Amino acid sequence: MKTKIRIAIITLLSTFCLQAQQQPKGIIGSSNWMNNWTNFKPANTEYSEATNIIAGTIDKDMRLTKRNTYQLVGVVYVTNNAVLTIEPGTIIRGDDKTCGTLVITNGAKIVAEGLETDPIVFTSNKEISERKPGDWGGIIILGKAPINTIGGIHILPFDLEPMLNHYGGQDAEDNSGIIKYVRIEYAGRKLSSLKELNGLSLAGVGRKTVLSNIQISFSNDDSFESYGGDLVMSNLVSYRTTDDDFDFTQGVQCNISNSIAIRHPFSSDVSGSRCFEVDSYDKIENTDMTKKLTKINANNITMVNLEENNQGLVRESVHIRESTFFNLTNSIVSGFTPFVILESNIGDGSANLSKITFKNLIVNNCNGGITSESSGGNPAIQKYYSDPSLLIDYTSIKNSELFTTPNIKGNPDFRMNQNNTLAIGN
Repeated sequence: MKTKIRIAIITLLSTFCLQAQQQPKGIIGSSNWMNNWTNFKPANTEYSEATNIIAGTIDKDMRLTKRNTYQLVGVVYVTNNAVLTIEPGTIIRGDDKTCGTLVITNGAKIVAEGLETDPIVFTSNKEISERKPGDWGGIIILGKAPINTIGGIHILPFDLEPMLNHYGGQDAEDNSGIIKYVRIEYAGRKLSSLKELNGLSLAGVGRKTVLSNIQISFSNDDSFESYGGDLVMSNLVSYRTTDDDFDFTQGVQCNISNSIAIRHPFSSDVSGSRCFEVDSYDKIENTDMTKKLTKINANNITMVNLEENNQGLVRESVHIRESTFFNLTNSIVSGFTPFVILESNIGDGSANLSKITFKNLIVNNCNGGITSESSGGNPAIQKYYSDPSLLIDYTSIKNSELFTTPNIKGNPDFRMNQNNTLAIGN
C-alpha cells in the first residue's frame, strides 16, 4: 500500500513538473504579434509635416483625425474630465523647441486606440537625419488610484502646472482611457542633470485603463515608469531606451504580461540601465508604510541584450530594492551581467526572499545569476534560488538560435525558437 502511495506521489510530482516545463516561456502568440504596428527603424521613417498645432489646455472633448498631422507644442493639458480621442493612424509630432508634452490630468481620459494595421504614432518633429532620444517630452497620465506616499496624493517632479500636477486617491479601478496599438518615439527630454521625462509616465493610474500593444523606442530616460496605481499591461515593447525599460515605485500593483525589453549596449545611461527597476519608495520618510508596497507580477516576459558579448553599459536585467514584491515567471532573459541584483537591505533570509519569486525561466548567456549588492549574502541567496522546483535553466545559446528571428533590421520575431525546445528542457 505504501509503495502504491509513493508511486502515486512521484507520478503526481512528475506530472506537475512536466506541466510547468511545458509552460511557454518569453513572449507568446500563435503568430508574431509585433508585425505590422511596430517600427524598429524610426530614424528612417518619413512622417508628414504638421498641418495642425495642439497647444495650451484641452478642457472639453476633442478628436484628432488621421487626415491631419499634429504638432504638440509646449505642455498640453487635458483637463475638466475631458476626453481626448485619437483616430487610428494619426501622427502627433512633439515639438523639440518647446518640449511638447501631453498630460492627461486627474479625471480626464485619453482614448488612443489604434489598429494593428494602422497604429497611432507619437514621434519627433525633427527631420530624419536629426532625430535623437529626448527630442520632446512624452505622455503623462495622472490618475486616482492608490499610491503609498504620505497623504495618498503626490505630484511629479516635472515642472508641471501646480494646480494640475497631482495624482493618487482611493479608486484602484480608476479609468484614464485606452492606449492601444500606439508607438512613442524619441521622447524623454532632459529637464535637469538629475531628471528626465519618460516615454510614458503612469502616475496613480487605475486598472480599468487599457494599456496594451504599446511600443516605446529611443526614450532618453525610462520607457514605462509607474508611480503607484493599479495596472494591467500587456504586449508592451521597449526598444533602445537610455535608462530603464520598466520602472515601478510608490506601491504600484501591476500585472504585466507578454511583453519584451530589447536592450542595446550603445543606448544606455552612465549609471547603468536595466529592464526592470523595482522599488516601493524613493524615500521611506515620505512613505505611508501602512499602505501597499510595490507588487509586480511579470509573466511571459522576454528581456534581451542584442550584444551577446555584453559591451556598453547594460547591466543586470532586474534590480529589486527592499520592501518590494516581485514575481517573474515563464520568461526568457538573455545577455545580462548578472541576471538579477537584490539590494543589500533585502538580506538573505527566507522571509524576505519569499517576496521575490523566479520560476520557469530560461536565463541565457548571463554573467552571473541572482546576486546581492552585498556579496556576503550571495551563498544563502544562491542556495534559496537553486531549488530544482523553480525550473530555472541557465543556458548558453546564441540569440539567433534561442529566438525565432531576432533581427531588428527586418521584422523581428522574439518568440522562442521551437527548434530549441528539447535542448533547453521546455
